[in-house]
This record gives sequence, structure tokens and C-alpha cells, in this order.
Amino acid sequence: MKKLMNKWQASFGTFCIGLIGLLGIVFLAGCEKDTLDIQAIFPFEVKVMPVPKEIAMGETVEMRCSILTNGTYAGNKFYIRYFQNEGHGRLSYFDHKPYLPNDSYPIPEKEFRLYYTSQSLQSHEFDVWIADSFGNEKQLTFQFKNKKLAPIVIGPVESL
Repeated sequence: MKKLMNKWQASFGTFCIGLIGLLGIVFLAGCEKDTLDIQAIFPFEVKVMPVPKEIAMGETVEMRCSILTNGTYAGNKFYIRYFQNEGHGRLSYFDHKPYLPNDSYPIPEKEFRLYYTSQSLQSHEFDVWIADSFGNEKQLTFQFKNKKLAPIVIGPVESL
């Protein structure tokens, strides 16, 4: 009886080891890829409403922008910087201090407004770079021609 019991325990142990091995093969064969798919690039787009083509000295132009993403990613933040290529002006976010060229500033919302104020009589061109926490960047280029103001005509002065 003892021999029969030992034989049965040995058979059951062999059966369990075989079953574990078979399950391992099934699970490993179910994997089609050798690597896991981890998304490291989170693309986004920047939509800008139309802006005027001309600007006069001292005039301010509003640029309405929206950052469009395919989803919400925890911890992803957006930043803005700009570089003035031509002309002289100030770029700012709502009522904040004007941005300094090539300095990076956080963007608090995905929908925001930028304001550019002309400070020269020439045409203006500047690039705005929007970047996210993952290193993705989008470049926007804005160009404004100098708005030609109509000449001021001074007529004769009538005496009373």
C-alpha cells in the first residue's frame, strides 16, 4: 500500500510539473511581439484663428490659439517661446508681462490668446514655438506688413 501511495504521489507531482510547463508554453506562445508597445510620442496640433495681415505702430493684434491633443496624458505640460525675425514688437499672454525672446514660459490652458503689439514702422515676422513635456514642438510663423496710414491733410485755417 505504501508503494502504491508513493507511486501515486510521484505521478501527481510529475503531472503538476507537466501542467505548469504546458501552461507556460501556452502563455509564451500567445505573445506575438518580443517587445511591449509603449507610446513615447504624444502628438499635438496647434490651431490658430485668422489674424490681420497688417499692423500699425502701437497697434495690438490678438491671436487665438488652441492646442489639440489625441488624449489627456498625466503630467504633460505645454510651453511657449518666440523669436523675433523682423521688426520690433512685444508678445504677451493676456495681461501678463511681455515675453522675452527665446525664453520658455508655461502655457496654463490649452486654449489661449496671445497679443502682439507693434513697436516699429516696418513689417514684422516672428516665430512662436509650442513644446510639450515630451519634447514635441510645433512652430507657428506670424507675418504682418506695416499698415500704411492715410496722410493727414491740413487745410486752411479760417479766421473768425
